[in-house]
Amino acid sequence: MKQGAFYTGKYTNAFAKVGYSLEEIEKRKEEIFYTLFYGSEEERFYHPVGEDMGYMEDTGNHDVRTEGMSYGMMMCVQMNRKEEFDRLWKWARTYMYLEEGENAGYFAWSCQTDGVKNSYGAAPDGEEFFAMALFFAAHRWGNGTGIFDYEREAKELLHTCIHKGENGTPGRAMWDRENKLIRFVTDVDFTDPSYHLPHFYELFAKWAYEEDRDFFAEAAEASRAYLKKACHPVTGLMAEYANFDGTPYVGGEEIWGGRHDWYYSDAYRTIANIALDYEWFGKDNWAVTEVERLQKFFCETLEEKDRDGIFSVDGTVISGKALHPVAIIATNAQAGLISEHKNAYECIRNFWNTPLRTGKRRYYDNCLYFFAFLALSGNYRIYE
Repeated sequence: MKQGAFYTGKYTNAFAKVGYSLEEIEKRKEEIFYTLFYGSEEERFYHPVGEDMGYMEDTGNHDVRTEGMSYGMMMCVQMNRKEEFDRLWKWARTYMYLEEGENAGYFAWSCQTDGVKNSYGAAPDGEEFFAMALFFAAHRWGNGTGIFDYEREAKELLHTCIHKGENGTPGRAMWDRENKLIRFVTDVDFTDPSYHLPHFYELFAKWAYEEDRDFFAEAAEASRAYLKKACHPVTGLMAEYANFDGTPYVGGEEIWGGRHDWYYSDAYRTIANIALDYEWFGKDNWAVTEVERLQKFFCETLEEKDRDGIFSVDGTVISGKALHPVAIIATNAQAGLISEHKNAYECIRNFWNTPLRTGKRRYYDNCLYFFAFLALSGNYRIYE
Protein backbone atom coordinates (compact mmCIF):
# COMPACT_ATOMS: atom_id res chain seq x y z
CA MET A 1 0.00 0.00 0.00
CA LYS A 2 1.07 3.56 -0.64
CA GLN A 3 1.42 5.92 2.31
CA GLY A 4 -0.95 8.69 1.32
CA ALA A 5 -0.32 12.40 1.52
CA PHE A 6 -2.55 12.64 4.60
CA TYR A 7 0.10 10.69 6.54
CA THR A 8 3.26 11.98 4.86
CA GLY A 9 2.36 15.56 3.97
CA LYS A 10 3.95 14.94 0.56
CA TYR A 11 1.94 15.50 -2.63
CA THR A 12 2.93 14.14 -6.03
CA ASN A 13 3.86 16.68 -8.70
CA ALA A 14 3.13 14.54 -11.75
CA PHE A 15 3.85 17.40 -14.15
CA ALA A 16 7.39 17.66 -12.79
CA LYS A 17 7.80 13.88 -13.13
CA VAL A 18 7.12 14.07 -16.86
CA GLY A 19 9.51 16.96 -17.38
CA TYR A 20 7.79 20.30 -16.86
CA SER A 21 9.58 22.90 -14.75
CA LEU A 22 8.25 24.10 -11.41
CA GLU A 23 8.21 27.67 -12.74
CA GLU A 24 6.06 26.89 -15.76
CA ILE A 25 3.72 24.71 -13.67
CA GLU A 26 3.16 27.48 -11.13
CA LYS A 27 2.69 30.11 -13.84
CA ARG A 28 0.13 27.96 -15.65
CA LYS A 29 -1.78 27.28 -12.41
CA GLU A 30 -2.12 31.00 -11.67
CA GLU A 31 -3.14 31.75 -15.27
CA ILE A 32 -5.91 29.14 -15.19
CA PHE A 33 -7.38 30.50 -11.97
CA TYR A 34 -7.25 34.05 -13.31
CA THR A 35 -8.95 33.02 -16.55
CA LEU A 36 -11.80 31.20 -14.82
CA PHE A 37 -12.41 33.96 -12.31
CA TYR A 38 -11.27 37.21 -13.97
CA GLY A 39 -10.81 36.50 -17.67
CA SER A 40 -12.89 37.99 -20.45
CA GLU A 41 -16.65 37.51 -20.63
CA GLU A 42 -16.00 34.69 -23.08
CA GLU A 43 -13.63 32.94 -20.64
CA ARG A 44 -14.66 33.42 -17.02
CA PHE A 45 -17.66 32.03 -15.22
CA TYR A 46 -17.17 33.65 -11.82
CA HIS A 47 -19.23 36.81 -11.38
CA PRO A 48 -18.84 39.15 -8.39
CA VAL A 49 -22.14 40.58 -7.09
CA GLY A 50 -22.17 43.81 -5.12
CA GLU A 51 -19.65 44.30 -2.34
CA ASP A 52 -19.59 40.85 -0.81
CA MET A 53 -21.15 38.13 -2.98
CA GLY A 54 -20.46 36.25 -6.20
CA TYR A 55 -21.54 33.18 -8.15
CA MET A 56 -20.21 30.58 -10.57
CA GLU A 57 -22.34 30.36 -13.71
CA ASP A 58 -23.06 27.10 -15.48
CA THR A 59 -22.55 28.67 -18.89
CA GLY A 60 -24.17 25.75 -20.70
CA ASN A 61 -27.45 26.13 -18.84
CA HIS A 62 -27.17 29.80 -17.77
CA ASP A 63 -27.89 29.04 -14.13
CA VAL A 64 -26.07 28.67 -10.82
CA ARG A 65 -25.70 25.19 -9.35
CA THR A 66 -24.55 23.88 -6.00
CA GLU A 67 -22.05 21.79 -7.97
CA GLY A 68 -20.38 24.91 -9.39
CA MET A 69 -20.63 27.00 -6.22
CA SER A 70 -19.04 24.31 -4.09
CA TYR A 71 -16.43 23.64 -6.76
CA GLY A 72 -15.62 27.34 -6.82
CA MET A 73 -15.21 27.38 -3.05
CA MET A 74 -12.86 24.39 -3.22
CA MET A 75 -10.80 26.13 -5.92
CA CYS A 76 -10.57 29.25 -3.77
CA VAL A 77 -9.49 27.51 -0.57
CA GLN A 78 -6.87 25.55 -2.50
CA MET A 79 -5.60 28.80 -4.04
CA ASN A 80 -5.77 30.77 -0.74
CA ARG A 81 -8.37 33.20 -2.12
CA LYS A 82 -10.48 34.00 0.92
CA GLU A 83 -12.37 36.97 -0.50
CA GLU A 84 -13.75 35.00 -3.44
CA PHE A 85 -14.49 32.03 -1.17
CA ASP A 86 -16.54 34.20 1.19
CA ARG A 87 -18.38 35.86 -1.68
CA LEU A 88 -19.41 32.48 -3.09
CA TRP A 89 -20.41 31.11 0.29
CA LYS A 90 -22.52 34.17 1.12
CA TRP A 91 -24.31 33.97 -2.25
CA ALA A 92 -25.02 30.25 -1.72
CA ARG A 93 -26.16 30.77 1.86
CA THR A 94 -28.33 33.76 0.87
CA TYR A 95 -30.06 32.39 -2.22
CA MET A 96 -29.64 28.61 -2.30
CA TYR A 97 -30.08 27.57 1.33
CA LEU A 98 -33.50 26.10 2.08
CA GLU A 99 -35.04 27.38 5.29
CA GLU A 100 -38.27 25.39 5.17
CA GLY A 101 -39.96 22.42 3.57
CA GLU A 102 -38.87 18.81 3.40
CA ASN A 103 -35.39 19.82 2.19
CA ALA A 104 -34.79 22.45 4.88
CA GLY A 105 -31.10 22.52 5.77
CA TYR A 106 -30.03 21.56 2.25
CA PHE A 107 -29.31 23.84 -0.72
CA ALA A 108 -31.46 24.28 -3.83
CA TRP A 109 -29.41 22.64 -6.56
CA SER A 110 -30.21 25.27 -9.22
CA CYS A 111 -30.94 28.99 -9.11
CA GLN A 112 -31.19 31.72 -11.70
CA THR A 113 -28.29 34.17 -11.78
CA ASP A 114 -30.40 36.70 -9.86
CA GLY A 115 -30.85 34.20 -7.03
CA VAL A 116 -34.40 33.04 -7.78
CA LYS A 117 -34.63 29.28 -7.14
CA ASN A 118 -35.26 27.04 -10.12
CA SER A 119 -35.80 24.05 -7.84
CA TYR A 120 -36.39 23.25 -4.20
CA GLY A 121 -34.61 19.92 -4.51
CA ALA A 122 -31.02 19.24 -3.50
CA ALA A 123 -28.13 17.43 -5.19
CA PRO A 124 -25.77 15.69 -2.74
CA ASP A 125 -22.57 16.36 -4.68
CA GLY A 126 -22.97 20.04 -3.84
CA GLU A 127 -23.44 19.42 -0.13
CA GLU A 128 -20.40 17.17 0.22
CA PHE A 129 -18.16 19.68 -1.59
CA PHE A 130 -19.58 22.57 0.46
CA ALA A 131 -18.75 20.71 3.67
CA MET A 132 -15.22 19.79 2.62
CA ALA A 133 -14.41 23.29 1.39
CA LEU A 134 -15.75 24.77 4.63
CA PHE A 135 -13.59 22.49 6.78
CA PHE A 136 -10.50 23.39 4.75
CA ALA A 137 -11.37 27.08 5.05
CA ALA A 138 -11.70 26.76 8.84
CA HIS A 139 -8.30 25.11 9.05
CA ARG A 140 -6.54 27.43 6.60
CA TRP A 141 -8.01 30.77 7.65
CA GLY A 142 -9.75 30.24 10.98
CA ASN A 143 -13.44 30.58 11.76
CA GLY A 144 -15.41 33.79 11.70
CA THR A 145 -18.89 34.50 13.02
CA GLY A 146 -22.36 33.71 11.72
CA ILE A 147 -22.26 31.91 8.38
CA PHE A 148 -18.48 32.40 8.33
CA ASP A 149 -18.05 30.07 11.28
CA TYR A 150 -17.00 27.61 8.62
CA GLU A 151 -16.51 24.60 10.87
CA ARG A 152 -19.91 24.89 12.52
CA GLU A 153 -21.60 25.32 9.13
CA ALA A 154 -19.87 22.19 7.80
CA LYS A 155 -20.79 20.11 10.84
CA GLU A 156 -24.42 21.20 10.75
CA LEU A 157 -24.70 20.48 7.05
CA LEU A 158 -23.25 16.98 7.38
CA HIS A 159 -25.46 16.25 10.37
CA THR A 160 -28.52 17.19 8.31
CA CYS A 161 -27.30 15.11 5.37
CA ILE A 162 -27.29 11.87 7.35
CA HIS A 163 -30.07 12.43 9.92
CA LYS A 164 -32.87 14.11 7.96
CA GLY A 165 -36.05 12.05 8.09
CA GLU A 166 -35.31 10.44 11.44
CA ASN A 167 -37.93 10.34 14.21
CA GLY A 168 -40.74 11.23 11.85
CA THR A 169 -39.21 14.51 10.66
CA PRO A 170 -39.85 15.48 7.01
CA GLY A 171 -37.46 14.76 4.18
CA ARG A 172 -34.87 12.10 3.44
CA ALA A 173 -31.18 11.75 4.19
CA MET A 174 -28.63 12.11 1.39
CA TRP A 175 -26.95 8.86 2.40
CA ASP A 176 -28.79 5.57 2.72
CA ARG A 177 -28.50 4.81 6.44
CA GLU A 178 -28.32 1.05 5.87
CA ASN A 179 -25.76 0.65 3.08
CA LYS A 180 -23.95 3.96 3.78
CA LEU A 181 -24.04 4.93 0.08
CA ILE A 182 -24.79 8.42 -1.14
CA ARG A 183 -27.97 8.88 -3.19
CA PHE A 184 -28.21 10.58 -6.56
CA VAL A 185 -30.90 12.83 -5.10
CA THR A 186 -32.69 12.42 -1.80
CA ASP A 187 -35.93 10.92 -3.11
CA VAL A 188 -34.41 8.02 -5.07
CA ASP A 189 -32.67 4.79 -4.17
CA PHE A 190 -29.87 4.72 -6.70
CA THR A 191 -26.63 6.62 -6.91
CA ASP A 192 -24.12 8.39 -9.12
CA PRO A 193 -20.64 6.83 -8.97
CA SER A 194 -19.01 10.24 -9.37
CA TYR A 195 -20.61 11.38 -6.09
CA HIS A 196 -18.58 8.81 -4.14
CA LEU A 197 -15.75 10.68 -2.41
CA PRO A 198 -14.24 8.35 0.20
CA HIS A 199 -11.28 10.72 0.64
CA PHE A 200 -13.75 13.37 1.84
CA TYR A 201 -15.55 10.91 4.10
CA GLU A 202 -12.26 9.94 5.77
CA LEU A 203 -11.87 13.57 6.78
CA PHE A 204 -15.53 13.98 7.75
CA ALA A 205 -14.97 11.01 10.08
CA LYS A 206 -12.34 13.10 11.86
CA TRP A 207 -14.01 16.53 11.81
CA ALA A 208 -17.82 16.07 11.83
CA TYR A 209 -19.79 16.11 15.06
CA GLU A 210 -18.51 13.27 17.22
CA GLU A 211 -21.78 11.35 16.98
CA ASP A 212 -21.54 11.40 13.15
CA ARG A 213 -17.93 10.27 12.78
CA ASP A 214 -18.49 6.52 12.81
CA PHE A 215 -21.05 6.87 10.03
CA PHE A 216 -18.61 8.65 7.74
CA ALA A 217 -15.81 6.19 8.51
CA GLU A 218 -18.18 3.41 7.43
CA ALA A 219 -19.29 5.45 4.40
CA ALA A 220 -15.67 5.76 3.22
CA GLU A 221 -15.23 2.00 3.23
CA ALA A 222 -18.67 1.43 1.71
CA SER A 223 -17.92 3.79 -1.17
CA ARG A 224 -14.55 2.19 -1.89
CA ALA A 225 -16.22 -1.21 -2.02
CA TYR A 226 -19.02 0.20 -4.17
CA LEU A 227 -16.67 1.70 -6.75
CA LYS A 228 -15.16 -1.74 -7.36
CA LYS A 229 -18.64 -2.92 -8.36
CA ALA A 230 -19.48 0.15 -10.45
CA CYS A 231 -16.27 0.12 -12.56
CA HIS A 232 -16.14 -2.38 -15.42
CA PRO A 233 -13.50 -5.07 -14.78
CA VAL A 234 -11.97 -4.76 -18.28
CA THR A 235 -12.50 -1.20 -19.53
CA GLY A 236 -12.59 0.55 -16.16
CA LEU A 237 -15.58 2.57 -17.38
CA MET A 238 -18.58 3.34 -15.19
CA ALA A 239 -22.09 4.65 -15.80
CA GLU A 240 -23.33 8.14 -15.01
CA TYR A 241 -26.02 6.75 -12.69
CA ALA A 242 -25.90 3.30 -11.13
CA ASN A 243 -27.89 1.09 -8.82
CA PHE A 244 -26.67 0.34 -5.31
CA ASP A 245 -25.34 -3.01 -6.57
CA GLY A 246 -23.10 -1.17 -9.05
CA THR A 247 -25.03 -2.02 -12.22
CA PRO A 248 -25.84 0.86 -14.58
CA TYR A 249 -29.17 2.54 -13.81
CA VAL A 250 -31.59 2.06 -16.70
CA GLY A 251 -34.88 3.91 -16.89
CA GLY A 252 -36.42 7.22 -16.02
CA GLU A 253 -35.35 8.84 -19.28
CA GLU A 254 -38.35 11.15 -19.21
CA ILE A 255 -37.50 12.25 -15.66
CA TRP A 256 -33.72 12.58 -15.93
CA GLY A 257 -33.49 14.01 -19.44
CA GLY A 258 -32.28 10.92 -21.29
CA ARG A 259 -30.19 7.82 -20.72
CA HIS A 260 -27.58 7.74 -17.98
CA ASP A 261 -26.33 4.15 -18.13
CA TRP A 262 -23.42 5.14 -20.40
CA TYR A 263 -19.95 6.52 -19.76
CA TYR A 264 -20.94 10.14 -20.19
CA SER A 265 -20.62 13.55 -18.54
CA ASP A 266 -20.99 12.90 -14.78
CA ALA A 267 -19.07 9.64 -15.06
CA TYR A 268 -15.79 11.30 -16.06
CA ARG A 269 -15.28 12.60 -12.52
CA THR A 270 -15.23 9.11 -11.04
CA ILE A 271 -11.72 8.13 -12.13
CA ALA A 272 -10.35 11.49 -10.95
CA ASN A 273 -11.94 10.92 -7.54
CA ILE A 274 -10.49 7.41 -7.30
CA ALA A 275 -7.01 8.76 -8.02
CA LEU A 276 -7.29 11.60 -5.50
CA ASP A 277 -8.52 9.18 -2.83
CA TYR A 278 -5.46 7.01 -3.38
CA GLU A 279 -3.12 10.03 -3.45
CA TRP A 280 -4.47 11.25 -0.11
CA PHE A 281 -4.98 7.96 1.74
CA GLY A 282 -3.44 5.08 -0.26
CA LYS A 283 -5.98 2.64 1.11
CA ASP A 284 -6.29 0.09 -1.70
CA ASN A 285 -3.97 -0.70 -4.62
CA TRP A 286 -7.09 -1.55 -6.63
CA ALA A 287 -7.19 2.17 -7.44
CA VAL A 288 -3.98 1.89 -9.49
CA THR A 289 -5.31 -1.16 -11.32
CA GLU A 290 -8.56 0.67 -12.09
CA VAL A 291 -6.75 3.75 -13.39
CA GLU A 292 -4.55 1.66 -15.65
CA ARG A 293 -7.55 -0.24 -17.05
CA LEU A 294 -9.34 2.96 -17.98
CA GLN A 295 -6.25 4.60 -19.45
CA LYS A 296 -5.50 1.46 -21.47
CA PHE A 297 -9.01 1.64 -22.89
CA PHE A 298 -8.52 5.22 -24.04
CA CYS A 299 -4.87 5.00 -25.11
CA GLU A 300 -4.66 1.49 -26.59
CA THR A 301 -8.11 0.05 -27.27
CA LEU A 302 -9.93 3.02 -28.79
CA GLU A 303 -9.03 4.53 -32.12
CA GLU A 304 -7.98 8.14 -31.68
CA LYS A 305 -11.02 9.38 -33.60
CA ASP A 306 -13.33 7.81 -30.98
CA ARG A 307 -11.69 9.16 -27.83
CA ASP A 308 -14.20 12.00 -27.54
CA GLY A 309 -17.14 9.68 -27.99
CA ILE A 310 -19.87 8.06 -25.91
CA PHE A 311 -19.44 4.51 -24.61
CA SER A 312 -21.33 1.79 -22.86
CA VAL A 313 -19.45 0.57 -19.80
CA ASP A 314 -18.18 -2.48 -21.72
CA GLY A 315 -16.49 -0.13 -24.20
CA THR A 316 -18.96 -0.31 -27.07
CA VAL A 317 -18.79 2.93 -29.04
CA ILE A 318 -22.20 4.59 -29.24
CA SER A 319 -23.21 7.04 -31.94
CA GLY A 320 -22.61 10.66 -31.01
CA LYS A 321 -19.93 12.77 -29.42
CA ALA A 322 -19.25 13.69 -25.81
CA LEU A 323 -20.79 16.91 -24.58
CA HIS A 324 -17.63 17.60 -22.55
CA PRO A 325 -14.57 16.29 -24.43
CA VAL A 326 -12.05 18.42 -22.53
CA ALA A 327 -13.38 16.96 -19.26
CA ILE A 328 -12.45 13.48 -20.52
CA ILE A 329 -8.89 14.61 -21.24
CA ALA A 330 -8.61 16.32 -17.84
CA THR A 331 -9.93 13.48 -15.72
CA ASN A 332 -7.95 10.84 -17.60
CA ALA A 333 -4.87 12.91 -16.87
CA GLN A 334 -5.74 13.33 -13.19
CA ALA A 335 -6.00 9.55 -12.99
CA GLY A 336 -2.32 9.45 -14.00
CA LEU A 337 -1.43 10.98 -10.65
CA ILE A 338 -1.16 7.48 -9.18
CA SER A 339 0.32 5.48 -12.07
CA GLU A 340 3.81 5.10 -13.53
CA HIS A 341 2.53 3.42 -16.70
CA LYS A 342 3.37 4.97 -20.08
CA ASN A 343 -0.34 5.56 -20.68
CA ALA A 344 -0.46 7.78 -17.60
CA TYR A 345 2.35 9.92 -18.97
CA GLU A 346 0.63 10.09 -22.35
CA CYS A 347 -2.58 11.30 -20.70
CA ILE A 348 -0.74 13.91 -18.62
CA ARG A 349 1.15 15.30 -21.62
CA ASN A 350 -2.04 15.35 -23.69
CA PHE A 351 -3.74 17.34 -20.95
CA TRP A 352 -0.85 19.80 -20.65
CA ASN A 353 -1.12 20.46 -24.39
CA THR A 354 -4.90 20.92 -24.26
CA PRO A 355 -6.10 24.50 -23.71
CA LEU A 356 -9.03 25.50 -21.56
CA ARG A 357 -12.34 25.05 -23.33
CA THR A 358 -14.01 28.09 -24.83
CA GLY A 359 -17.64 28.71 -25.73
CA LYS A 360 -20.97 28.02 -24.12
CA ARG A 361 -20.09 24.62 -22.60
CA ARG A 362 -16.82 25.69 -20.98
CA TYR A 363 -18.02 25.64 -17.35
CA TYR A 364 -18.04 21.89 -16.59
CA ASP A 365 -14.96 21.07 -18.65
CA ASN A 366 -12.92 23.87 -17.14
CA CYS A 367 -13.92 23.08 -13.55
CA LEU A 368 -12.60 19.54 -14.01
CA TYR A 369 -9.62 20.95 -15.91
CA PHE A 370 -8.58 23.11 -12.97
CA PHE A 371 -9.08 20.34 -10.40
CA ALA A 372 -6.93 18.08 -12.57
CA PHE A 373 -4.25 20.74 -12.80
CA LEU A 374 -4.27 21.27 -9.04
CA ALA A 375 -3.97 17.54 -8.41
CA LEU A 376 -1.27 16.91 -11.01
CA SER A 377 0.82 19.82 -9.74
CA GLY A 378 0.63 18.62 -6.13
CA ASN A 379 -1.65 21.50 -5.14
CA TYR A 380 -4.93 19.72 -4.37
CA ARG A 381 -4.24 19.45 -0.66
CA ILE A 382 -5.71 18.56 2.71
CA TYR A 383 -5.80 21.46 5.18
CA GLU A 384 -5.91 20.28 8.79
